[in-house]
Amino acid sequence: MSQHVGKLYRSAVSSFLLFLLVDVGVSGGGASKENAAVTHITAQPSLLTTPELWRLSVTQTPAKEKAKEGETVILHCHFNSPQPPSLPDLSVKWYKEDEKGQMDLLENNVTVLPNNSRIFMRGDLSQGDASLVILNVTTSDHGIYFCEVTLLDRKPVTGDGTKLRIRRALGLFGIEESIGTIIGLVAAAIGGIVVLIIVFTPQLRRCVLCMRQGSRQDQLIELGKLDVFITHEPKK
Repeated sequence: MSQHVGKLYRSAVSSFLLFLLVDVGVSGGGASKENAAVTHITAQPSLLTTPELWRLSVTQTPAKEKAKEGETVILHCHFNSPQPPSLPDLSVKWYKEDEKGQMDLLENNVTVLPNNSRIFMRGDLSQGDASLVILNVTTSDHGIYFCEVTLLDRKPVTGDGTKLRIRRALGLFGIEESIGTIIGLVAAAIGGIVVLIIVFTPQLRRCVLCMRQGSRQDQLIELGKLDVFITHEPKK
């Protein structure tokens, strides 16, 4: 009887020890797998949450542009980022600044000016080209043009701007100059006239005095001749 009880006791202890070993092994394996999974996620962060991959730069060329009335002007704007942007997440805006203030020309890739088909965007946005075209330019188109690009609702990035100057043809001798140059030429001409007046006024005064003195001498000479003639007139 005692031997039978001893066998049952040893069998129960062996089963309990085996259960503990299996449970520890399973728990340790699960923890190892969980740690491995966490390590994997940490090593490969999501592309959408990495700011470096969406860092944007905008370049405008040239810095200054000149055109004549009636010509077509292309203002170049190129943007790039390490990660190719998706067109639905991309927004381009063009605006102009002049003495009147700021005026929006294009927003969300579409022209916002009413009844104006002269200004539109040209280029392939998927290739980073957001250049602006202005047809049949006029003197009112002068100003500084800025290209602004927004990606994934982040902070907009704006280029350095392109200054546009418009020349127009003058009726006199067919000279073509800008409005600023015309004003400069007129001011220079007026200044030259003033300088000439200042320089030559004293000389003109001296000439006038000389002429007056000469006129008096002529009068005195004429009077002297008349006296001589009267003095030597023969008596009757």
